[in-house]
Amino acid sequence: MMHRTSIYSVIVALIPKSSALIGLQPVLLDTSTIIKFSYPCIKNPWSYQSQNIQDFLVPHNCIRANLGLRPLQWSEKLASFANSWANQRKKDCALIHSNTDYGENIFWGSGKDWTPSNAVAAWAAEKKYYNYKMNTCIQNKDCLHYTQMVWKQSLRVGCAKVTCKSGDTFITCNYDPHGNVIGQKPF
Repeated sequence: MMHRTSIYSVIVALIPKSSALIGLQPVLLDTSTIIKFSYPCIKNPWSYQSQNIQDFLVPHNCIRANLGLRPLQWSEKLASFANSWANQRKKDCALIHSNTDYGENIFWGSGKDWTPSNAVAAWAAEKKYYNYKMNTCIQNKDCLHYTQMVWKQSLRVGCAKVTCKSGDTFITCNYDPHGNVIGQKPF
């Protein structure tokens, strides 16, 4: 079956009032925080069941498509690695990166209701901190989750989500080849 493409203005996440750690930086979000993107997407990309591969892949590829980049392909090998790492973090939900040559984005959210698209939206929101001309993040801000997602040479992604012992959410995505190579621009 062929999917028709259209331009959608999608509200990716309405994030509840909380003090949340996104990436490695504490960020205070309130109920008015809406992360919104306009991009070409397959029709109704948010109709998939939770934990489906498409829940991770579609938001990544919509953001990449907005920049004219090739879509990422799902990798079972990377997903297996991400799942193994997420399960190791299940006991403490700590924002600790694995020691691997893959690119890696990690996300923590208070409570169990966070979705893959929430994590991708949080990483994509770092775009405002990236200065393409200087190829740097704005001082004291993190943008490396965003640049990893849109790294032109990254071709494959695999992700996992777990509910930690505390009841909080841990999400991780791994990318191959890794991005954020010093001295190179993401696209």
